[in-house]
Amino acid sequence: MNLSLRHMRAFAALAAMKNFTRAAEQCNLTQSAFSALIANLETGLGLKLFSRNTRNVELTAEGEVFFSIVNTLLPETERALSVMSDQASLRQGRVAIAALPTIYSAIMPKLIERFIQAYPAIELVVEDVANASCVDLVRDRRVDFALCAFASGGPDLVVEKLASDTFHFVCRQDHPLADRRQLTAATVYGRFPIIVYEKASSIRQHLDAAIYPQQWGKSFEVHSLSTAAGMIIAGLGATIVPTLGLPQFLDPVLRIIPITLSLNERDICLLRLKDKTPSLAAEAFMMLARTHCAAEVERLVPAQH
Repeated sequence: MNLSLRHMRAFAALAAMKNFTRAAEQCNLTQSAFSALIANLETGLGLKLFSRNTRNVELTAEGEVFFSIVNTLLPETERALSVMSDQASLRQGRVAIAALPTIYSAIMPKLIERFIQAYPAIELVVEDVANASCVDLVRDRRVDFALCAFASGGPDLVVEKLASDTFHFVCRQDHPLADRRQLTAATVYGRFPIIVYEKASSIRQHLDAAIYPQQWGKSFEVHSLSTAAGMIIAGLGATIVPTLGLPQFLDPVLRIIPITLSLNERDICLLRLKDKTPSLAAEAFMMLARTHCAAEVERLVPAQH
């Protein structure tokens, strides 16, 4: 037979109440419907579970065995159904997200704030890593999805463009190019060395590809935007960063100048596995990113530009 939750609840109620009328009331059933449910259970099992007399109802020996089973199975089943109900209503769940450090620092706080307001019980796990690591974490199923710069990935991945950002030359206000309103790559490379980023950086990879086979003059190579910002403030050079990196350079002594590159836009993408169905919680965060990502990037562009 197909043992249902209704069968188990009815059996447990009758075993506790030892009275059909009171057990039926506890299960919110008419007495006839309740009696039919118990009879269906006994017929399906091929066992008599209760002995009935004019005064009360008692478990048979077989009923005692079944009671010990139901006493364990019913709470676990109800707990499982409660957990799944919470999952369906997003009262419980977990979302793991990988993203570039620039995405996490620039736009993820606002997205996370909105998500927590809507789904306060969902656990969020974040990984701020380089672009290649975003791909690896998605492919290894260690995160639900990633927000990163465009990555071809492979046929097992879905890449969905959410927004794009452009690039800016950042220098101190006494730099020779500080008074320019717009720059081109040709104005900079070969004439003014810049602070560049380590080779695994998506920023470095985009900038190198934008002038290939030419090369940028390099004054220093660093790992983080905050390091570059400190060096520029100290008068140790200039750099080129995407829009998402601009919050690291909002110091009054710095100038932010749009620069035109041959690859002028960097796509910001949502990356996920093609054959993995996202959880409802992950889908909710992805929908939030789809809705707000482009506006959050646009918000970072300096007003004067």
